[in-house]
Amino acid sequence: MPRIAPAEEPYPPEIAVALARTMPPGVAPLVLFRTMARNPRVFGKMFAGGLLEKGALSLRQREVVIDRTTARLGAEYEWGVHIAFFAEKVGFDAERIAATVHGPADAACWSADERVLLATVDDLVDRRTIGDTAWSALAAHFDEAQIIEVIALVGYYHTISFLCRALDLPLEAYAARFPDGHCPGAQTQQTK
Repeated sequence: MPRIAPAEEPYPPEIAVALARTMPPGVAPLVLFRTMARNPRVFGKMFAGGLLEKGALSLRQREVVIDRTTARLGAEYEWGVHIAFFAEKVGFDAERIAATVHGPADAACWSADERVLLATVDDLVDRRTIGDTAWSALAAHFDEAQIIEVIALVGYYHTISFLCRALDLPLEAYAARFPDGHCPGAQTQQTK
């Protein structure tokens, strides 16, 4: 069981509207969203601060950043949901999916700009900043708006990873699982 029970229907009207707007038709609201609904203020801020709409990065670039961030932080719940909803849309095959979790930033399966994104995520997770070498590579591939979006995505999904792990959310039944059942460098959630 999660540490805080997810909200159940009927939801307050503003929560119901946000959940309906966020989820694809026929897919139940995520446990994460229903748990966050226990605090309408945080729920509202979380949805207001979301970065899933079209931004300065392509959908594929955004998913590279999100998947690597959540994998590096051991947030199997969020990583698995993103893989389930977006991996096929952005053309991630099994090799790339596994590489978001276990591969080095410079794995051959990634394009040059994707390698830069992975290295940037790794720097932010490991060092909580971007070193000069990683910054130079980032600036060679991305403009200022894109760089700010990369940093914001890593920070936002760091928070989401904290929520998923600290709340001990059960994994969604349809979501992907980490390859080999674990993520190196981070203690992962157990399959519930």
